[in-house]
Amino acid sequence: MIAYTVLILLVAAERLAELVVARRHLAWARSRGGVEYGAGHYPWIVAAHAGLLVAAPAEVWLLHRPFLPALGWPMLAVVLLAQGLRWWCVATLGNQWNTRVVVVPGMPLVERGPYRWMRHPNYVAVVAEGIALPLVHMAWLTAIAFTAANAVLLTVRIRGEGAALGARG
Repeated sequence: MIAYTVLILLVAAERLAELVVARRHLAWARSRGGVEYGAGHYPWIVAAHAGLLVAAPAEVWLLHRPFLPALGWPMLAVVLLAQGLRWWCVATLGNQWNTRVVVVPGMPLVERGPYRWMRHPNYVAVVAEGIALPLVHMAWLTAIAFTAANAVLLTVRIRGEGAALGARG
């Protein structure tokens, strides 16, 4: 359980690194006339992700969830692959990547990197991680709760992104 808690702390540190990058990219976007869309759902996304990072280890510790190697190791591999995909998205989008929905006028849609093959690869990473991270140590209640909340939030967010991209002309 200690190793799992360390994994959660490493993922939390990764999230903090994302926020640092996002803040820098937000400043870049705003300096170029970037407009944020759908800010109302953003605190809910933050709460869901923070909840995942609190609930998963809490479930493991409080409900004495075991580590089952046949499930835990493959789920750890999925978590690591999700991190790789997430940072591939960040690198591909460059200054256009953000944890918020920000559109900079005149910037073209990115159609390289993972965006060649799928429309929302970052959300694929989020969904995969949201399922796999809790299941590394059998926190199945957290996996279900986060996945349900995340499905609602991603539906709102993807619709908002579509509207924002449509508004850019």
